[in-house]
Amino acid sequence: MKHTIHKVMVNYEKEEKWLNEMGAIGMNFIHYTWCTYLFEEGKPGEYIYRIELLKNNARHPESVAYIRFMEELGIECVSTCLSWVYFKKKAADGPFDLFSDYDSKIAHYSRVSKFSAVGFVIVAFWGVYNVILPFVLPGNVISSLNLILGIMDLILAAALAPTYFSYRGKMKKLKADRQLRE
Repeated sequence: MKHTIHKVMVNYEKEEKWLNEMGAIGMNFIHYTWCTYLFEEGKPGEYIYRIELLKNNARHPESVAYIRFMEELGIECVSTCLSWVYFKKKAADGPFDLFSDYDSKIAHYSRVSKFSAVGFVIVAFWGVYNVILPFVLPGNVISSLNLILGIMDLILAAALAPTYFSYRGKMKKLKADRQLRE
């Protein structure tokens, strides 16, 4: 039986943790599209899920080659969304990480923090625009809708800001750790 869950996630690590928690209770993740997760009932703990933000869109030739390489390693691509890719691997095959060294982890956190920053700027801009618009064009029927959308955008922007700083902090810590080990 399939189940659909609508959920907004702005932190890929929390999203990954949630997907693994769902898998642990037998809800196997099978597809993602714009805040909509599709699960299929299965064996609890059958898969381990990982999420990665690729350098390019998932349809880019380099990304396609990377995804094929991962599949050769027994890591299946469950779903993609823009440059995000969702992987799974059978838990029976043992744990797996997508990033094996400091440089790959730092590069990933850098991509994710830039993605979060761009998202923050876009959403914050539209939030401010939609909040200000009703005051510039008072009495407009759409004004109330603009105000509601603006407030929702600003709430989302407020959720994205800590995510950005969290990834920047993790990146800084990894760089410091890498220097200590060298």
